[in-house]
Amino acid sequence: MKEILLCKYGEIVLKGGNRRYFEDTLVREMRYRAANFGNFQITNVQSTMTIEPADDFADLDGMFDAARRLFGIAAVGRAAVAEKNMDSILEVAKAYLPTFLEGKKTFKVEAKRSDKTFPLSSPEISAAVGGAVLSVCPRLKVDVHHPDVTLRVEVRDRAAYVHAGQFKGAGGLPVGTNGKGLLLLSGGIDSPVAGWMMAKRGVRLEALYFESMPYTSEQARQKVLDLAALVARWSGSIMVHVISLTHIQEELVRNCEEEYFTLLLRRYMMQLANMVAKKQDCQALITGESLGQVASQTMHALNVTNALAEYPVFRPVIGMDKEEIVQLARHIGTFETSILPFEDCCTVFTPRHPKTRPQLDKVMEEEKKLPFEELCREAFETAQSIYIKAKF
Repeated sequence: MKEILLCKYGEIVLKGGNRRYFEDTLVREMRYRAANFGNFQITNVQSTMTIEPADDFADLDGMFDAARRLFGIAAVGRAAVAEKNMDSILEVAKAYLPTFLEGKKTFKVEAKRSDKTFPLSSPEISAAVGGAVLSVCPRLKVDVHHPDVTLRVEVRDRAAYVHAGQFKGAGGLPVGTNGKGLLLLSGGIDSPVAGWMMAKRGVRLEALYFESMPYTSEQARQKVLDLAALVARWSGSIMVHVISLTHIQEELVRNCEEEYFTLLLRRYMMQLANMVAKKQDCQALITGESLGQVASQTMHALNVTNALAEYPVFRPVIGMDKEEIVQLARHIGTFETSILPFEDCCTVFTPRHPKTRPQLDKVMEEEKKLPFEELCREAFETAQSIYIKAKF
């Protein structure tokens, strides 16, 4: 008996005249992932992607997990292949479905007949398969309203498929269909979630990390690279750019009022992000800021940093509370790494009483105490780029 994966599309089906572009991108991304698990034949028919092992060495379990993390896929299910006749469908149903019925008390069967030339109607197929299942699992009962499990039969152009429901996929849109964004990636909980959320909307990610060695450690840098690798399992490979802020921070401490340190530092970060985005041909910046979470994320403070932005700044977690962000971090697998106790540059030289309602003109007065453009150019020259290959 041959087992395959059936992947159902999400909002791609609403794309009208552009739908082919989204489908082609999705199939290309799936083939890229499939190469890590062996040889598969991938086809796209009737809003469903079929992933079929091409030999006995293909890792269907690994492919199943990777497919569930591909943006653009709404649901993924394992299915057994039957010939397009009722004898074959019933034999496959009796052999394949009982495994999924262990511990269940009730079931129902739903049939979908995409091939309208098939001699039986969908209700007739459902009734026949239900009878076949009861013949091998007589303890079960049929419940068409609230079953413990729904069994499905799909009669398509090439074959019939028998399965026991599907698991939720990543949803969203295929990565790359909505441009490229630069994620300001720290070692915290919020920014990996923000990157994941924008990748779900079809944005391909690059990342920018600011370090402050020797005030921050090599472990802190590695933590951020590990976070990028975890996000890459969903978004695809990520280039991480690392820039040193050490000299800028030391100059701020020597020359500026303490209560403005964080605001001024974030303005330097914004300008450096502009420079990296321009060089890497990104169309937007992405941050993990959540309104009011810390002093630098009040509305007044965000206006101070936004004044320097040369690109749209996407803040997908801006209206979420911490628990909501933590739940998403757990879902995408970044939470345990994010809470490792390694410092980041924002915790270095933290003011005791930071400004929460800053005025832009006052901040700019402080900023003029230092050669802003010169320090940005100097920091930009420290940039290193690290390619994080996705491990699906």
